[in-house]
Amino acid sequence: MMKLGLVLLVGSCAGAQMTAHKADGTPTPVLVELFTSEGCSSCPPADALLAKLDGTVLASGQQVIAVEEHVAYWDQLGWKDPFSSQFFSDRQNTYGENSGVDEIYTPQVVVNGVQGVLGSDSDAVQKAIQTQGKPLPLAVKVLSYAPNGMSLSVVFSASGEVPKGGAEVLAMLVDDHDSTQVQRGENAGRTLAHVSVVRSVGKGMVLRDGEQTLVKIPVSQALRAQPESGRRLVLVVQQRGQGRVIGLASEEISAEFSRSAAPSVRSASTLERP
Repeated sequence: MMKLGLVLLVGSCAGAQMTAHKADGTPTPVLVELFTSEGCSSCPPADALLAKLDGTVLASGQQVIAVEEHVAYWDQLGWKDPFSSQFFSDRQNTYGENSGVDEIYTPQVVVNGVQGVLGSDSDAVQKAIQTQGKPLPLAVKVLSYAPNGMSLSVVFSASGEVPKGGAEVLAMLVDDHDSTQVQRGENAGRTLAHVSVVRSVGKGMVLRDGEQTLVKIPVSQALRAQPESGRRLVLVVQQRGQGRVIGLASEEISAEFSRSAAPSVRSASTLERP
């Protein structure tokens, strides 16, 4: 495990056994972000744990929406992770800054944007999911998606309690499965398997309850050319400043990479590419 320090909030588990099912009986989605690297020998157990948790519904009523975000700060230490991005390193650093801690480490899980734990500690991860996995104030729905030049245009709506001043949106293009034969570094000679690997990200804003919004995810030619083992869209709505997750949706993308678009939408204001 590479430590750049210990990080993030460890909340009380009081009330964790209370159900998190929504009023209609469906499970509550919970975002589980794993910050990992193929250069880190402590990370494969966390990758394996994420694979077990992704998509599962806990007895307490939470459904795990998991994503792997491969950081870049291991890339100069013997092996350049092909899925790494400075964007994810910066995102993890922001979580650390939000918690008042300057240093970060791998593997780390952050649950719903507010609680960080060791990514290979199954008990700690599940307790964090139960602690933070309360019903979300915004219901997010993917309305359409379609290729648009070198990007994927995604139309969505978010209904419910939109914070004053709006909320941030990340639209993630995620590989269901990936694997790499690592040639150098701490994992040299190993074939590493991954699930829910974030490959590209678009950014936008939610300003009003129920408004249809367009966000574009950059899709490079190299990413288009890679064989697919299944892909999905994950939409994350957070309080401004990369705060608490307040809305979440995950949907598999069809083989043709397209669904008919909604007629009129407001365009997202910014884009980000890992």
